[in-house]
Amino acid sequence: MSVLLRRAIASASILSLGLLGPVGLSACTTAEAPSPAPTTEARTVAPLPESGDIDAGTYLVTSFTEPFAITVPDGWLTADGDGLAKDDPDHPDEGAVFVGFWPAKYVPTDACAWQGALVEVDPSAEAFVDAMTAQTSTASTPPVEVAVGDYSGFEFDHSVEGDVDITACDRGKFCIHSEFSNECSRWYSTQNERETYRVVDLNGQRAVIWVVQFHESINPELTREARAVFDSIVFKSDK
Repeated sequence: MSVLLRRAIASASILSLGLLGPVGLSACTTAEAPSPAPTTEARTVAPLPESGDIDAGTYLVTSFTEPFAITVPDGWLTADGDGLAKDDPDHPDEGAVFVGFWPAKYVPTDACAWQGALVEVDPSAEAFVDAMTAQTSTASTPPVEVAVGDYSGFEFDHSVEGDVDITACDRGKFCIHSEFSNECSRWYSTQNERETYRVVDLNGQRAVIWVVQFHESINPELTREARAVFDSIVFKSDK
């Protein structure tokens, strides 16, 4: 069930540029981000469940070389422990918003003609940002430096460039990045999908997190809530 949900999430996307603002969702500031766990508690909070509905609260995620805390309100669910999603009650049959954090080891040189073009990216944050912003058939905003808890990184928006016919792309997928060298695990299925990325430098190893809006008709309150969850992510160093 969780695998099917995750792949459904991978085949739809979340935040429109109008809602994302100049730098991702930063323009949506009316909803405050949930308070992350205090530093002394960051490694004692409950681990994020593998799948299913989750209670409101702060959870620990161990997808990368350093764990991070993330805080969510009511109504969210997790799939495979590497992403959080919430549906829009006004559009119950469509994906709404998603915060993802599964590994992104490969980036295609062309998001439409991606088969045979998935290139393994060096583990640095800069290498991933360079690969994504150079990707053909997509558009990115200029990366800006950000702090994510005790670590630094980069933030940028990513979207489809121009009038691409996604149905004509390899296997009908507009591939953004992947965990695998021969298959796409993160793709867009429509031109309405928009994302904001934060790529964090964990002492030479990267963490890739993103917030997505799958279509433009989502309730703005829900997009603000998704941004608040995204902004709540805090990496803490033991040093």
